[in-house]
Amino acid sequence: MLESRLIWLLKGRSKALNCAYNNVKRSVNRVWNEQPSPLSSSLLNPSRVFSSVSSRSIIATRVTARNSIIYGFRGLHRHRKDFCVPSCRTMSTTASACIENEGLKFLVTAGPHAQKMVGIWLFASAAWVFSMVVLGGITRLTRSGLSMTDWKFTGSLPPMSDKDWLIEFEKYKQSPEYKRVNKGMNIDDFKFIYWMEYAHRMWGRALGIMFALPFSYFLRKRYITVRLGLRLSALFALGAGQGLIGWWMVKSGLEEPASEYVQPRVSPYRLAAHLTSAFVIYCGLFWTALSVVLPEPPAESAAWVRGAAKVKRLAFPVSILVGITAVSGAFVAGNDAGHAFNTFPKMGNTWIPDDVLTMKPLIRNFFENTSTVQLDHRILATATLISIGGLWWSTRKLDIHPAIRSLIGSTVGMAALQVTLGISTLLSYVPVSLGTAHQAGALTLLTLMLLLNHTVRRPSLSLLKSLPSVARTT
Repeated sequence: MLESRLIWLLKGRSKALNCAYNNVKRSVNRVWNEQPSPLSSSLLNPSRVFSSVSSRSIIATRVTARNSIIYGFRGLHRHRKDFCVPSCRTMSTTASACIENEGLKFLVTAGPHAQKMVGIWLFASAAWVFSMVVLGGITRLTRSGLSMTDWKFTGSLPPMSDKDWLIEFEKYKQSPEYKRVNKGMNIDDFKFIYWMEYAHRMWGRALGIMFALPFSYFLRKRYITVRLGLRLSALFALGAGQGLIGWWMVKSGLEEPASEYVQPRVSPYRLAAHLTSAFVIYCGLFWTALSVVLPEPPAESAAWVRGAAKVKRLAFPVSILVGITAVSGAFVAGNDAGHAFNTFPKMGNTWIPDDVLTMKPLIRNFFENTSTVQLDHRILATATLISIGGLWWSTRKLDIHPAIRSLIGSTVGMAALQVTLGISTLLSYVPVSLGTAHQAGALTLLTLMLLLNHTVRRPSLSLLKSLPSVARTT
């Protein structure tokens, strides 16, 4: 549209263009006429001749450019006021956009509105996964996970009549958990644990629909780039596989235990895989959402960028430690290790139990031995708290953005709260409320570390070029 309008103006408003040309010509003539001849004053000094000619050429170029722009666009403006101003604005906006986008790859390229819509959708998806993790913790702590003895990928309706409930109850009576743990359970108690597991499964399927429909819409509207589309497709596939991993985990708890003295429970390896997969999906969605709505990190000076780079070198290994500690918590849950050694700081009457390395091969102790698993989690949690405290101590005198400093302080507070929740859960013999809060706290701490790492990433080249050396104070 702009091109056709410009052609029409060139054809129909030649008077304005002639005016601009005449102004340019007069400017050039005036510059040359007003300058004295270099040959008259510098015949004996060739270097001064070339210097004078060069200087005069530069001055002439500058004056010519200035006058041509001023007089030329004045002529255009007199003959077409309604065209000149919007066109100048469009050109300046385009130029600034080109400068701002240098070295920066946007994940959403359809404008601010599309960027906002995609960001809200991704944050909502991440929050949904967070709620899934919390609901899964409640399901595990109430021992509801083994109440449904079959699984369908598409799901099914719940029991709608008393007859249907009796059929489901009879299926559960054949499971090892009923025979060894819940023998004598009535139908009302069974309904409670059944509804808990059913809600967990259907909440996950609802998440799949909530993710897939907007994803298809945004693809159709071409709001997202190929890179973002591939990343979200991988996360969607991992989410679909999460249902299979969940049933693979539940199936291990429906098998007869090796010993009659062992309570039936799911495999700690499969539980850890299920929880770790959920954490990976959440982290992927949250990081992607941040990248969509905040393509550039907060940076107002080169000094703050250098300070953020120093924080990044410390924050990344601490984030890895936080993730490892969270995964070790999955093995604590899978081995019911929270119900053993309910004392702190000692484990019973000793600092280190005698049976921590009794299993063969030795590596099994770190994943299957109740004593070793709890000891590992205690050590990792303490190391995480000390590391985050060390991160705060090491960065307290750095010249960094206030948002980064605030994030580090919040992370220290959340780490202290998480350790407090863990100790309280252990001393209280793992009540549902505290156990759920502790699991949610682990994901909250991981969220803060993700936000910190995203905030201290390196800005784009265009932003670095435009930054002052020191932040402006207001």
